[in-house]
Amino acid sequence: MARTAWGLLWLLLGSAGAQYEKYSFRGFPPEDLMPLAAAYGHALEQYEGESWRESARYLEAALRLHRLLRDSEHEDEWARELQLFGHVLERAACLRRCKRSLPAFQVPYPPRQLLRDFQSRLPYQYLHYAQFKANRLEKAVAAAYTFLQRNPKHELTAKYLNYYRGLLDAAEEPLTDLEAQPYEAVFLRAVKLYNSGDFRGSTEDMERALAEYLAVFARCLAGCEGAHEQVDFKDFYPSIADLFAESLQCKVDCETNLTPNVGGYFVEKFVATMYHYLQFAYYKLNDVRQAARSAASYMLFDPADSVMQQNLVYYRFHRARWGLEEEDFQPREEAVLYHNQTAELRELLDFAHMYLQSDDEMELEEPEPPTEPEEPPSDAEFEGEGDYEESIYADWWQEPDAKGDEAEAEPEPELP
Repeated sequence: MARTAWGLLWLLLGSAGAQYEKYSFRGFPPEDLMPLAAAYGHALEQYEGESWRESARYLEAALRLHRLLRDSEHEDEWARELQLFGHVLERAACLRRCKRSLPAFQVPYPPRQLLRDFQSRLPYQYLHYAQFKANRLEKAVAAAYTFLQRNPKHELTAKYLNYYRGLLDAAEEPLTDLEAQPYEAVFLRAVKLYNSGDFRGSTEDMERALAEYLAVFARCLAGCEGAHEQVDFKDFYPSIADLFAESLQCKVDCETNLTPNVGGYFVEKFVATMYHYLQFAYYKLNDVRQAARSAASYMLFDPADSVMQQNLVYYRFHRARWGLEEEDFQPREEAVLYHNQTAELRELLDFAHMYLQSDDEMELEEPEPPTEPEEPPSDAEFEGEGDYEESIYADWWQEPDAKGDEAEAEPEPELP
């Protein structure tokens, strides 16, 4: 009898031990998987109904599911993860202090689509017509031109611009981009000095344009870390990844949004183009050390450029003549930083699009192209004066008398 009792006790203890073993999410029996809330809720219902066996069975199942949820995480990376989120908590605490003391941080953050509209300069499509109706033609010209600088193929706004300039008889007057970044004018001046043969002046302005662009680019990246709207209930890591992917898209777009438009054409590979000019201008000034470093910097962005490859071969062949060391053939520090930063941002975004977009828990949005509405703004927003297009076109539109063209503001720069 005693042996039987001890055997039963060991059997009970053994089953209790199995109840509290650690489970791996890879090896948990699929037939035992169910939502924890459902298992526990059913157990309590059976408990209230005094179905003791059924209640006990589901209470044990709920405990097992809870341990699966709690104990199956891999723990090898805990120190690194705590360090990472420690930095996140520190930045969050800093921002919270700013919000308490600075009124600008207390204004609600705008929705992401509204920010995209402003990045594509959509408000200027409304503003130029509003200024025209208010009989402020100079401001209408500036607003229309500002919109076209980001949306150069928008034919309707281009027609409006020519019409406004015709009314002012100012077809030859220079146009003003109200959103122009400081580096744009400096870059254009550097190109003009280069084309005129003033290579010293060109290098000075080009170096300044490069530094100013990188500063604006850094501010753009920082601006992508603003508030984000959280609309879905998600697991911890998918939620973090979703917010990070949205920030990544904004940061990748910085390079595109900051590319200047010269004479209706966006300057492709803008940073590389500046190093291209610097390489040749420094060579003309007989500063071969800076020329070689500029060439190496350019090659980061366009390693297949055969002309620049030949230039580097030429510099290396005559290295003894100019006293060049191996370090003189290394890219400049800021070029390496910018290249690595933009390349890694694109790689991470590509990874997010490839591996996170199809996840049922993720709703990673496709990036939207800059807004170029085919239909002009409705007059309902301008004191109800009828249809936006008909209110102007029906009276006067045959062909504007203005001589200028939206692409005549500046010639496309000639590359060396």
